Parts: sequence; C-alpha cells; structure tokens
Amino acid sequence: MNAGYGLAVRWSLTDASDDVAARLREYVVGTSMANFMFLDGLAFKTRRMVEGEWFEGTYVFDAAKDRDEFCEDFTGKAADSAGSQIIGSAPTEITPFEVVAIAEGPAQFRRGPGPGS
Repeated sequence: MNAGYGLAVRWSLTDASDDVAARLREYVVGTSMANFMFLDGLAFKTRRMVEGEWFEGTYVFDAAKDRDEFCEDFTGKAADSAGSQIIGSAPTEITPFEVVAIAEGPAQFRRGPGPGS
C-alpha cells in the first residue's frame, strides 16, 4: 500500500484579468469537477488558488503509471487546456511528486465546491 503518486499543475495569475478567480471557480465547479470524477487511476484532485498569485490543480493517482501517462498527455496540450484559456497563459509548472502520506481527520474528505464558489 502507498499514499499515491502526485502531480501539480500551476498557473501564474499575476497577469490574468481581474475576473479570472470568479471565472475559474465557475469553470471548476460547473464543468471540470465532473470531468475528473471518472478519470481512471485518479484517487482525488484538488484545486488551490491564491487570488492574484496562482491557481493549481493537484492530482493524486493510485499508480505511478497512471500519473505518468496523464502527465505526458496533459503536458502536450497544457497550453491549450481550459485552464490556460481562462487564465490567458500556459502553466508555469507541471511537477510529478511523491505523496509521502495522507492523513484523513475526523471530518473526513469532502467533495464539492469551496467556500468561494
């Protein structure tokens, strides 16, 4: 058993339009969440954002093979992805990483939009 195999995809928001945070929330909640709920090998995906600074998709896969195949495919089309189109630029970082451990607290994992949605 292992905690998983991660991938971080990050975009800069420093040169994005003033309404980009709202547009990203709308896209993620309205379209993107459903697209990833059935991605083979994906354990979970989170989206993180610091308005005006960066937006990130963080993926955790069950197997390195699934992560690596997704990374290769996405890297080839990252500049044209929906996130890139909304933000107006390609990701600044696409980084595979090791998930050392995952601790689930008493409140457990949640699925759904965040407080800003």
